[in-house]
Amino acid sequence: MPRFNFGIIAPSLKLLRPPLVKLIRLLLLIVLIVGLSPAQGQEPILNFKNRFLPIIASHGMVAAPEKLASEVGVEIMRRGGNAVDAAVATGFALAVTYPRAGNLGGGGFMLIHMADTDKQTFIDYRETAPAQAQRKLFLNEEGEVDRMREYFSHQSAGVPGSVAGLLYALEHYGTMSLKQVLQPAIDLASKGFAITFALDAEFASRQKRLLQDPEAARLFFDKNGKRRAVGSIFRQPDLAWTLQQIRKRGMAGFYEGPVADRIVANMEANEGLITHADLAGYKVVEREPIRGTFRGYQIVGAPPPSSGGTHIIQILNILEGYDANEWGHNSAAYLHHLTEAMKLAFADRSRYMGDPDFTAIPVEQLIDKAYAARLRERINPLLATPSADIQPGIELGHKSCDTTQFTVADAAGNLVTNTYTLNFSFGSHIAVPGTGMLLNNEMADFASRPGFANAYGLIESEANSIAPGKRPLSSMSPTMVFQDGKAWLATGSPGGSIIITAVLQTIINAMEFEMNIASAAAAARVHHQWMPDRLLLERGVSPDTIRILEDMGHNAVISERTLGRTQSIMLQDGLLYGATDTRRPGGWVASY
Repeated sequence: MPRFNFGIIAPSLKLLRPPLVKLIRLLLLIVLIVGLSPAQGQEPILNFKNRFLPIIASHGMVAAPEKLASEVGVEIMRRGGNAVDAAVATGFALAVTYPRAGNLGGGGFMLIHMADTDKQTFIDYRETAPAQAQRKLFLNEEGEVDRMREYFSHQSAGVPGSVAGLLYALEHYGTMSLKQVLQPAIDLASKGFAITFALDAEFASRQKRLLQDPEAARLFFDKNGKRRAVGSIFRQPDLAWTLQQIRKRGMAGFYEGPVADRIVANMEANEGLITHADLAGYKVVEREPIRGTFRGYQIVGAPPPSSGGTHIIQILNILEGYDANEWGHNSAAYLHHLTEAMKLAFADRSRYMGDPDFTAIPVEQLIDKAYAARLRERINPLLATPSADIQPGIELGHKSCDTTQFTVADAAGNLVTNTYTLNFSFGSHIAVPGTGMLLNNEMADFASRPGFANAYGLIESEANSIAPGKRPLSSMSPTMVFQDGKAWLATGSPGGSIIITAVLQTIINAMEFEMNIASAAAAARVHHQWMPDRLLLERGVSPDTIRILEDMGHNAVISERTLGRTQSIMLQDGLLYGATDTRRPGGWVASY
């Protein structure tokens, strides 16, 4: 695409006669239009008919929820690193600049595409239940779940996997040294950075809860328990120390030695469960991704213990039997069928999903197109089916919250989409003294009382009950889409149970409705998870459409919050198109 510096040309134009100036301007405009116009039969690189336009680059790109961390990833690629190096550097940097969800003390999933081998792999670094965990951990004497203990105690913390997962990815798929990718995060923690309005808003949203933990209060607020001023420098020397231990000793710098000692001491002083043996025994698992198709596109997604990939493909299989374009995007007919498909998939999630290392999960049956066809027959095109009338797996047969997402692409065609989390925003809101690190509350993602709703309103079965060493079921859904065998789109989202439907609608918008990635991410979303029987809609869905949905029997509710926050990159015609979801402040697409 040609670029013109009109600043250089403009002074010279003043010396010419007005008619000649007009002629030159006209010629320049023609050249510019020709340069920006597509070849015959091709879509324009930028179509100004669209209200939302992506960021465009040709070498490398990072889409993430925070600017400084995004820029760290791009700088790593400028220095010769690949997409995995950049992803690891971004992940560690987010632990510094995005404390609500960027983390060392949590866990997550990374989906990688390596262009040279045309291979996709899934790195599972989900937290695990400590050895002392037991099935009735959070039940009180009456057999009810003690929510405060499940959400905001030391017992709510699973053995963290983030450090192990990022280091595993670097060792097996990166090209740079640990020192190179960690140094930017160390610098951000030790030298500090200016508090933004977005970061201030995050502290404000959880201030009351964070102040209940003395160490979290010390880390994030001043001596009087007040928020630091926007623009002031936020330094985290304890976190810098922890990162330096990792830089010196790798895995052992976190899972053994002084950092591990501080974690275990904090656990022992507060009836926590994590021991030295739990930390030293943590293992990353590399898994084969889930694969499916939709109208010729190839979908590569997250396998169990994520439920995301399975149910995204299941819903796509159901929708493939309809012509959604004929209905129109976010029309009542489209949203009705989309919602009914969501309900069927989430019902199956409630029965079958858990840790595949502990229970057999019928993934191949759930993503089978013949099964989707049977489910499709259960959808009434005119009326909503009450969730109470939907039984999970009835057609299957009997054959044997807050999270952060970032996406990276490099010039060689490598792609990384990563979702990791502390669970709630700021996790359990408990910090480990001397480490600068927040604890996760991922134990709340288990079914503490199978058959009853968890923190996200999801009903889960014995397959996701608590057991030592087990990984809790997750909705995190880093996802890639391939077109004609070539990487075409990578995305993911935070949002608990909403992750699945946010990612689903983003890729449907791109595949089925041919939206550019910025438009696909910005379009209004809906969410239904079977139970409770409630259709959440973002503002932006037509009131007329909502009334029609209500007449069809849907319990339509305008959501008090936006649904998800995707970070996406599309690859097309040798260019990278990035979009950070505008639903939250602070997101950034860094590129070069």
